[in-house]
Amino acid sequence: MAEVRTAAAPVQPTGAAALNSNTLRRRRRIRHVRILSAYGLVLPAAGFYIFFVVRPIILSAQFSFYKWNGIGLAEWVGIDNYLEVFNNPKLVGSILNAFELIVYFSFIPVAIALLAANLIRAIATSKLAGVSRTVLFLPQVIPLVAAGIMWSWQLSVDGLVNQFLRVIGLGSITRAWLGDFNTALPAVGVIGAWVLVGLCLVLILAGMTKIDPALYEAARIDGAGAIREFFAITLPGVRQEVAVCVTVTVIAALASFDIIYISTQGGPGDSTLVPGLQIFYLAFYQREIGTASAFAIVLMALVLVVVLPLQRILRGKES
Repeated sequence: MAEVRTAAAPVQPTGAAALNSNTLRRRRRIRHVRILSAYGLVLPAAGFYIFFVVRPIILSAQFSFYKWNGIGLAEWVGIDNYLEVFNNPKLVGSILNAFELIVYFSFIPVAIALLAANLIRAIATSKLAGVSRTVLFLPQVIPLVAAGIMWSWQLSVDGLVNQFLRVIGLGSITRAWLGDFNTALPAVGVIGAWVLVGLCLVLILAGMTKIDPALYEAARIDGAGAIREFFAITLPGVRQEVAVCVTVTVIAALASFDIIYISTQGGPGDSTLVPGLQIFYLAFYQREIGTASAFAIVLMALVLVVVLPLQRILRGKES
């Protein structure tokens, strides 16, 4: 007679095993709740970012393949707008102006901030250190529009700069600094450098606080001077902060708009014309939405091409 086998009933965990199973389920539930809560907190910011940053980039990329005046029907032109960006001397010239501004907006402020931060660190316990930090950071809190207007007055023919030059006997070199083809772009660069020094100073000072003071004591025991201490200890210690400063200031140079629009509006001629200002003119004055969108995409790609290698070089192995 055939033997009939019946399925065994599942064994229910009891005792410690049941307690561990309940604990694991409770922990999974808590973890899922925390994950959902985290997504809930991030979702509003992500929504704003997608709507105000990602969406305009996608629309600009779409418009860049059309010839459109912003009102009528759009006409598909393929990559013609991109060819116009690279073949138009005026547009290429604005890119070259932006690269020249990198010297004033980035290298000069970072160099001044390194020097000032090193001096302030040396007198950190005195009241002069706090006053110096405040004075040097003050331009950073001034609106760029106000800074542009103020410097336009100072650099005019009868401005404070020319008055000072006349007092010290250099009246022969006075001029309308923002109205001269040879000095307009450097003058705008000086304004940008003046604004950005404060930000670089604060970042570099913050980096200097994490350097172990014992390193400076050991260097002095070995007979190192101030210059040797700076290059052997201070500069390597603030490498990350310098990388951040260079990144921020290079982006400010390539995407500059406010100061130049207020002080020169791209003139005289096209001597201070930069990509941000040219995109504004193309879109809102000449009604060439497609070319403006293509130029905006090129500018975004240009910023990434310049900034990403700079970050890797400046941060070195730590990146």
